[in-house]
Amino acid sequence: QVQLVESGGGLVQAGGSLRLSCAASGSIFSINVMGWYRQAPGKQRELVATISSGGSTNYADSVKGRFTISRDNAKNTVLLQMNSLKPEDTAVYYCNAHIESSPHYYMYHWGQGTQVTVSS
Repeated sequence: QVQLVESGGGLVQAGGSLRLSCAASGSIFSINVMGWYRQAPGKQRELVATISSGGSTNYADSVKGRFTISRDNAKNTVLLQMNSLKPEDTAVYYCNAHIESSPHYYMYHWGQGTQVTVSS
């Protein structure tokens, strides 16, 4: 079994910063892409940022220049540094990872989500 556990959400004023962390544990041979998604009330889940095992990153236009994704392959963790937060960043943030849990067996896994609330 593979588990993704997120931490670091909370309440912050507009313009502030938060850092989200996600740790993968369990039966893990390797991890390909890791990423963060978010879902605001009444909206579909959307991509925030992804990072490949080699460090290539991809960001939603709405967060470019404000958010930074990084990962520690040795610790199977992915981080999301969020700066200059806006009220429209308010959402539940989910960690996602494409994990090889046994040779040549890959699956996407999701964390339980962490709430980020930005007050104006």
